[in-house]
Amino acid sequence: MDSPSPLWRGAAPLLLASTSPTRRALLTSAGLTVETQAPGVDERAVEAACAGLGPVDLALRLARAKAEAVAARAPDRIVVGADQVLECDGVVFHKPADAAAARTQLARLAGRTHRLHAAVALCGGGHPPESFVETAHLTVRPLGAAAIAAYVGLAGPAATASVGAYQLEGLGIHLFTRIDGDHTTILGLPLLPLLARLRARQLLAF
Repeated sequence: MDSPSPLWRGAAPLLLASTSPTRRALLTSAGLTVETQAPGVDERAVEAACAGLGPVDLALRLARAKAEAVAARAPDRIVVGADQVLECDGVVFHKPADAAAARTQLARLAGRTHRLHAAVALCGGGHPPESFVETAHLTVRPLGAAAIAAYVGLAGPAATASVGAYQLEGLGIHLFTRIDGDHTTILGLPLLPLLARLRARQLLAF
């Protein structure tokens, strides 16, 4: 458990229904006391059960599924679940399985604007569950096969570690011509609206 934060007023640490080090780092850097727990949700099974949902509603459903799974095991805790869906021209993309899949995915994103829908669900603490989604728009510059291969080779594991085959905090920044959206949304956990909701529940010192 992290050391208690003077900012966090919850009786127990915030429980993040994710093992994502990026999401945990966002919360701890904002001064929150956080614990993590893997939700154990089969994302592709949830997606298959929700066939026909648009990308925004799918992101919300996945975030809720994660939060609800952990809240069921820890009903007295305040739980945050999050998920992110990448959509381009109406097609939902998933995390590439390997370098070849990353190259294929980047070729499809090249020269286009795609959307990252980052959804968050909040459960517990005696309040009704609530959820929201924030969207960022990212435009990938035109890329030829050689440039894509060079990037994937240099990026290494980072090219298969996220849904977009890139990490903006690393070499992925070279792929873009324009980015519209909050940085924390792009990283998968929109902090400003989440903090506002925690503040409304009197869980923050100010």
